[in-house]
Amino acid sequence: MMTKTIALISATALSIVGTAAWAESAGEREYQNACAVCHGADGSGNGPLSKVMNTSAPDLTQLTQNADGEFPMLHVVRVIDGRTGVAAHGSATPDWAGGMPVWGDRFEAEAGEQYGTYGKELFVRGRVMVLADYLESIQK
Repeated sequence: MMTKTIALISATALSIVGTAAWAESAGEREYQNACAVCHGADGSGNGPLSKVMNTSAPDLTQLTQNADGEFPMLHVVRVIDGRTGVAAHGSATPDWAGGMPVWGDRFEAEAGEQYGTYGKELFVRGRVMVLADYLESIQK
């Protein structure tokens, strides 16, 4: 068990400090798999499900512009993760009805028990961070 945790910690650390190209490709893959259906392939908020949602999906390419020119990394991480009670998450509204999924919970469930308690959290945070890094890279 400890070996798996150490391996996961090492992999997560490499993903955070690894090459920018790797981080962008991992983040882009994560984005296309988890976010594009609502926010659109280009992040502009026009994904296929955006037409049937109760709320509009925000244009994720404008986050820096909407935050006075500085990418709001901590806020973005918290919104993606969703486990800290950010208003966009955690409501009783089902995902398909317009509420954004709590990705931290979903990523944690995908990790299962194979990484242990601390390793599982590193797994979740790594996935959230590559998504946030990718979003920073698509700002206009």
